[in-house]
Amino acid sequence: MEKFHNELEDLKKQVLDMGFHALDMLNSSIEAFKNLNIYHSEEIYSRKDKLLEYDNRNEEKALQLIALYQPMARDLRTIACILKMITYLTRIGRYGKDITNITTKELEGKIHIKKIVSIPHMMSIVNGMIKNALVAFDKSDISFLKDFEERDDEVDELRLSIFRECLTYMMESPANISICIAYIMIARYLERCGDHACKMAEKIHYMITGERIEIK
Repeated sequence: MEKFHNELEDLKKQVLDMGFHALDMLNSSIEAFKNLNIYHSEEIYSRKDKLLEYDNRNEEKALQLIALYQPMARDLRTIACILKMITYLTRIGRYGKDITNITTKELEGKIHIKKIVSIPHMMSIVNGMIKNALVAFDKSDISFLKDFEERDDEVDELRLSIFRECLTYMMESPANISICIAYIMIARYLERCGDHACKMAEKIHYMITGERIEIK
């Protein structure tokens, strides 16, 4: 079983690499959005192929480990967790691409309203949730998953706050409509990334403890 555990550890490292690649795509997309940098956005597009490569390769390796070694208990939970995580991480990276699409196609030539409402603060919370989930997975330590429900609630509240604030700006001037719609969409994407972080936290908690939790 030593060979199996070595291969499983290698797979976990690949999943972590994938996770930080997806998170970097999301962070970079928000930076491009904040600076309205459509040229930086082109670089983010190029990362989606590597994200897909991670997805396919890690899924194939996980299934191969099940077929070859028929793992049980904690080992099987780890592989099950990995199969879920690569799906959530792919979606997080793709939301980075979607935010990049908005910056490139909808915001070229525009200027930001106020201080981009609360999107940077929202991103900082989501970034922390994803990063904590990855560290918990790496270290098999559920202490990194604390307060996830409270943080997710704050992300949800920020999305609603951004929506209401944008409605006010749009009513003040029709010129604000297109950029406010972009803010609303980006806030929605970040909320979904927070949801994916919560789902990862649930699976990681089960992987470590064998107990299921629900982060509402």
